[in-house]
Amino acid sequence: MLQVTVTTVAESQLCPVRDVLTKVMGKWQSLILLALEDGALRFGVLKRTIGDITQRVLTENLRSLERDGHLVRTVHDTSPIAVTYELTPMGQELLNVLKPLVFWAESSHERVRLARENYDRVS
Repeated sequence: MLQVTVTTVAESQLCPVRDVLTKVMGKWQSLILLALEDGALRFGVLKRTIGDITQRVLTENLRSLERDGHLVRTVHDTSPIAVTYELTPMGQELLNVLKPLVFWAESSHERVRLARENYDRVS
């Protein structure tokens, strides 16, 4: 089993599971990565593609993904200025790892929904 137990704050900051996965396994990060699969998108297009994300939350998550090296922000010298976001090679690698989980979620959704209903009925 992978080591996931920590006993101190210092250990938790060195834990790859906590340090890396918490930044990429959230709902918004995953949806951003999936939205960028086919290439660069402007901020507004990315926001419309995801739909139910606020501008502030999208901005925060884009900055976090850029900081961690998963995407690149490019400012185009046009009038008006255009900004696009695109996956880096590391972001593409992460997406390739994420997609099987997404496919599993899609194919398992009905079973998960039924399990929740059964649990709620018994509890």
